[in-house]
Amino acid sequence: MSSIRSLVVLAMVFLIGGCTTFTQQSAPGLPRAAAWGLVPVVNYSQAPQAGERAEQILLSVLAERGLQPRHYPVMPQSEIPMLDDRERLAKALAWAKAERLDYVISGSVEEWQYKSGLDGEPAVGLSLQVIEPASGRVVWSKSGARAGWSRESLAGTGQKVLRELAGALRLE
Repeated sequence: MSSIRSLVVLAMVFLIGGCTTFTQQSAPGLPRAAAWGLVPVVNYSQAPQAGERAEQILLSVLAERGLQPRHYPVMPQSEIPMLDDRERLAKALAWAKAERLDYVISGSVEEWQYKSGLDGEPAVGLSLQVIEPASGRVVWSKSGARAGWSRESLAGTGQKVLRELAGALRLE
């Protein structure tokens, strides 16, 4: 009987562990008191405005960590190239450099959807990075993905991934 229990426990560990994946570039601690900004999160997923959704969740997650980054200014609709997040990112990085921000947080959304099927569980894949606007150098990055449970919301799953990613950012 104990071997059956051991197999069940081992299967549960693999099942739970298989639902979440994270990778990280290690970096020294970054000063919490520095001038921080938040620039666009680029959307590579099929979901419209997933980058903007992730940005809004990320603002609250960063506030939990004691960071209040300045958000890049909203551009007039006429200035935004249609569906080109990379152009928005380039303009936001130029803004951050002109504002003399020490660090900006950016990232990308690789997946933001409900999986098809009966359960329709949420699936989120995100990457975050900290960039020095003056040099353009990436000083920290981390990626993560998670498939939530069938009754879990997409925003809730995204918040869990962003909380894990931002939690790995070492602040002094």
